Amino acid sequence: MNDYNDYSFYYNEDGGGAESGEYRTPEPPKKKRRAGKILALSLAGVLAAGGIFGVGFAAKSVFDRQHAPSTNIYYSTREPVTVEQVKVDGSRELSFTELYAANVNSCVSINVSTTRNIFGQTTRTASAGSGFIITEDGYIVTNCHVVSGGGTVQVTLYDGATYNGTVVGSDEEYDIAVVKIDATGLQPVVIGDSSALQVGNDVAAIGNPLGELTFSMSEGIVSCVDRLINVEGTPFNMIQVTAAVNSGNSGGPLFNRYGEVVGIVSAKYSTSSNGTSVEGLGFAIPINDVAVMIQDIITNGYVSNKPYLGVTAGTFTAQMIPNSVVSEGAYLYSVEPDSAAAKAGLLAGDIITKVGDTAIATYDDLASAKKNYRAGDSAIIEYYRANQRYTTRLTFDPLPAESTVPSQQPVQQPTQGGGYFDPWQYFNDYFNSFPGSGDSAA
Repeated sequence: MNDYNDYSFYYNEDGGGAESGEYRTPEPPKKKRRAGKILALSLAGVLAAGGIFGVGFAAKSVFDRQHAPSTNIYYSTREPVTVEQVKVDGSRELSFTELYAANVNSCVSINVSTTRNIFGQTTRTASAGSGFIITEDGYIVTNCHVVSGGGTVQVTLYDGATYNGTVVGSDEEYDIAVVKIDATGLQPVVIGDSSALQVGNDVAAIGNPLGELTFSMSEGIVSCVDRLINVEGTPFNMIQVTAAVNSGNSGGPLFNRYGEVVGIVSAKYSTSSNGTSVEGLGFAIPINDVAVMIQDIITNGYVSNKPYLGVTAGTFTAQMIPNSVVSEGAYLYSVEPDSAAAKAGLLAGDIITKVGDTAIATYDDLASAKKNYRAGDSAIIEYYRANQRYTTRLTFDPLPAESTVPSQQPVQQPTQGGGYFDPWQYFNDYFNSFPGSGDSAA
């Protein structure tokens, strides 16, 4: 049976209803039309499937976005805390932010430029360091090695004001110097007590690292007190800290948490014995060791109360004198007439083993122990002469103003047959100058 003969349609030529048209029996479609219909149906199915997939994908995307982890950026609405400059009075510990605000106007940057003639040629060198204001009328403390090259000294304050500075005086042995600028109404630091420092205390340094990072602060803890550092043959009693110290920090202040100055930072000593840089370590001169000397420089232009022994000394070893009952100490090569040492009865050839309560094993120990005293102070000296132990009371003389030689000058250690030690002269001095009154034999 032909499927196409089962269907009848009314067609109206003029678009009217079925009643107005004639009845027609449709012709069966050709095979080509049937194939097209199948293709159309297939495409419709594909499109329908694609639409369903698209709708499903879109729905999944919306679901994923609604349930995805948050990528929001959150901004704080906290009001910034305003740090006002506080007064340093030792009544309470300061935050590091307060410490900086309270003291940065007391810190300075120091730049030194020098012109030298070498073989008829002119060269210009420059160095940079740090310092701190110690009086309202313009006295500034720094390291001796910062300004020791001479030349023009320029001091820059935190507000940018720059002044020409004059070196009032310095002391190489203690590495301190005082510079004066023509200014008044400045804000000085408050001097603290370095002897109160303990390992683990918080400290901070403000300075001019690398000569260009002006008024930078670094913080750390005290990692050692009374650290003996030997620099170019000169012993220094130092505070060792973990605060970063770099070239340009020299001469700047070291603060405790109360905002008080307890040391003078020195980058010069932040290198190892072979000249390599040391990371994570810094050193500072205890302010108690030099505070009186700083005042002395301001008043007299030099350290007038610097203790003076009047000896030439070196480190003693057992090889220097066979069969000696002592194996270490400070050996006296010469004693100046009428000096503090001579007045105490000390002679060339004596071996000092103790000054006050400080044991002396080397020349460095003797030089360091002497820094605990001032001119006019007295100390009990323990020494050996011809294998006999003696003690004597010594009163330190003031260093002569014209003298540039330290009160103990280290010399090369002698060896047997080296010509440095004359045993006949030693025993002649011993028998002719036996310890007098005030001395006691062991």
